[in-house]
Amino acid sequence: MQTVIIIGAGPAGLTAAYELLNKSNKYKVIVLESEKQVGGLSKTVNYNNNRMDLGGHRFFSKNEEVVKFWKEIMPVQGEMSFDDKALGREKKLEEGGPDPEKEDCTFLIRNRLSRIYYLKHFFNYPITINWDTLKNLGFLNVLRGGFSYLKSIIFKRKETSLENFYINRFGKKLYKMFFEDYTFKVWGRHPSKISADWGSQRAKGLSIIAVVKDWFCKVFHLKNKRKETSLIESFYYPKYGPGQFFEELEKKIIGKNGEIRKECTVTKINIKNKKIVSVTYKHNGKEIEVKGDKFISSMPLKDLIESFSIKVDANIKRIATNLPYRDFMTVGLLVKKLKLKNTTNIRTLCNIIPDCWLYVQDKEVNMGRIQVFNNWSPYMVASPLDGVWLGLEYFCNENDDKWNMSDKDFINKAIDELVSMNIIDKEDVLDSHLERVKKAYPAYFDTYSEIDKLINYLNKFSNLYCVGRNGQHRYNNMDHSMMSAMIAAKKIINNDKDKTEIWNVNVEKVYHEEK
Repeated sequence: MQTVIIIGAGPAGLTAAYELLNKSNKYKVIVLESEKQVGGLSKTVNYNNNRMDLGGHRFFSKNEEVVKFWKEIMPVQGEMSFDDKALGREKKLEEGGPDPEKEDCTFLIRNRLSRIYYLKHFFNYPITINWDTLKNLGFLNVLRGGFSYLKSIIFKRKETSLENFYINRFGKKLYKMFFEDYTFKVWGRHPSKISADWGSQRAKGLSIIAVVKDWFCKVFHLKNKRKETSLIESFYYPKYGPGQFFEELEKKIIGKNGEIRKECTVTKINIKNKKIVSVTYKHNGKEIEVKGDKFISSMPLKDLIESFSIKVDANIKRIATNLPYRDFMTVGLLVKKLKLKNTTNIRTLCNIIPDCWLYVQDKEVNMGRIQVFNNWSPYMVASPLDGVWLGLEYFCNENDDKWNMSDKDFINKAIDELVSMNIIDKEDVLDSHLERVKKAYPAYFDTYSEIDKLINYLNKFSNLYCVGRNGQHRYNNMDHSMMSAMIAAKKIINNDKDKTEIWNVNVEKVYHEEK
């Protein structure tokens, strides 16, 4: 029996462990996780029975194998949830599925709505052509945006940066209104300094032409050939947030005799003759070495290279060391009510706004996004009829001014920003909590342009497989991270040493949130 060591118990690491144990009896699987809790960037934080999803994780995938895997771990609801019952909302339920009012292990079927909050108005995300958009932008802005877009059609730019990528698709005026400042908030770099690859990862297929075509077909009741790839309207979501799914997956792995060792931080990757032979990890102040035959890593590439026991080529080390990341802070804020009115025809508990997310375009504030946890799942909130539980998201760098603020000062800053945007009154705040997340977003600048050299170097270690968002330094959605792990598990089972297919996950030119 071979031993497979997996570094990291996030979506990729846990998926790889389950796949190996479920599809073969030839492997002893040991997962090493530095945190107390599984789930990685997709864990759920429970604060006074109000749950926080760190970043918002929709369970949606175009890959049927991934969807089948999800349902294998957590069945889809077969009865109405609390809010659907209260509001008389109808949904296509899973026949024979669990009742979320009685059972915890269940996916809810949730409606997708994310909007942009800009100039104290709501805009659909991604931007769509409708009366509200035209009215909220104003006639002059619409006119300027139109002429700017026409210019971008005639004078195409070389896509040497994310800025040029967006201008080619939306024109300079709309780029400046809806992309420039928000992108700077997310990455801390101007879009002119960021690789166009990020646009290819997160905005594939989106453009003014696609938006206008969709609007034209709706107005004149024409069939849109692009309909099959329209934006998703619904997604699965665990009753108690994404972390619940990975806790269920943890139970399945342990039930199949897999080991998950928590609070075990890998400090050294021991290499002999171009093969990894063992890893050393620290637990309760002690260093422990564990030997293995195959190794799957979801740890950040810069940390992986740093932990190698051999001398790494100076150029490779430079590339890995300088790979950039963006860190993340989120304030959980419980308030009595919002000042924002629900002007949609979507019914909600207490008639709050129906959004899962609001993208904050106001450059006068640092806040990047606002999650409304009530709308992700009513079970995320201890008392969904008595308050609104928000996630106020900020992008930062570890040890910068924001990161180093005290919890109290940072929470007060977030509250003041919400007040300045006319979203809440300060006296309506009931409770708050702050979470910091390191290396949440692999970034596409600095030495990222040389990452192929690093990948080629890592592929020379025949028994090492890199998976997941940080393990591949790619802005993967959760399903892509899990797909990379599934492929890695297949490669190990089939003794296939070609890593190309693993690295090729999420390179197709299709927008993430299209079906």
